[in-house]
Amino acid sequence: MTLLDTTPNDVGATAPAAVGKLGDRVFSGLAKGAGILILVTLAGVALFLASEGWSGIFSDPAEFGDEGFLEYVGPLVFGTLFASALALLLAAPLAVAVALFITHYAPPRLAQTLGYFVDLLAAIPSVVFGLWGIATFAPLMAGEVYPFLHEHFSFIPLFAGPVVPSGRSMLTAAIVLAVMILPIITAISREVFRQTPRLHEEASLALGATRWEMIRQAVLPYGRSGVISGAMLGLGRALGETMAVAMILSPADIFSVNLISSQNPNTIAANIALRFPDSSGLEVNRLIGTGLVLFLITFVVNSVARRIARAGFDGAAG
Repeated sequence: MTLLDTTPNDVGATAPAAVGKLGDRVFSGLAKGAGILILVTLAGVALFLASEGWSGIFSDPAEFGDEGFLEYVGPLVFGTLFASALALLLAAPLAVAVALFITHYAPPRLAQTLGYFVDLLAAIPSVVFGLWGIATFAPLMAGEVYPFLHEHFSFIPLFAGPVVPSGRSMLTAAIVLAVMILPIITAISREVFRQTPRLHEEASLALGATRWEMIRQAVLPYGRSGVISGAMLGLGRALGETMAVAMILSPADIFSVNLISSQNPNTIAANIALRFPDSSGLEVNRLIGTGLVLFLITFVVNSVARRIARAGFDGAAG
């Protein structure tokens, strides 16, 4: 029977279309509901932080030893951005290199095994990273690396010292954060590099390019927006990380760029985790106010990242 022979009595011919339309409506409704739920949840979190933190933000400085909210939150914002930026600076190049090795250099079996371990690294809880950092990595850095950096590079403010004997410094925390965000950036970059059109790669190779030249000309421009998106997701993880930083860092309420000393600026999330159990009254409201500041920082970072990623995608498409 052909399409011309189809009659209204052919129920079987029209049933799939009806089911498809119903499925589309159900899926559309579920997707719209999920989107609305996310927006409502986000608005609820923002409203809670604003309402509960308002009295702490605009409280009388005399309640806290004449220390205003800006004086209190300033070093915390600096420490949060400083630690996260260091972690991103350390993790992003290595993550891109690992992703390129998995997708374009490693044999298939090795690439599959390495990809599995990278994904497994992302599933390790942050408290485990904190225990590893404070029990194993920090003593190693204090005994071998920090004295070398201080001896040969003390003219740089980053390594001016004095060296902290326990190894609980900003550099240790930043390296642990870099290890934590490495699998996120690697996984996203790997999937983006795999989506590079095969014809683009073959055309570059056909013109006499080496494998690295092909990657530089075809793969990296195509995956630029994805790499930026992955890096910003990793940065978001670093900005909000709590337990690992709280366990490793030896904090002080100061502005300092010294990476190997015991005087380190704290982060907002770690400060909340350390002080919240013993706080009461306006102290709790002030901590919630710092949480609002962290919420706004994360929101701004993600918004800027989306613009950068979109610009990179449009440039690659052009």
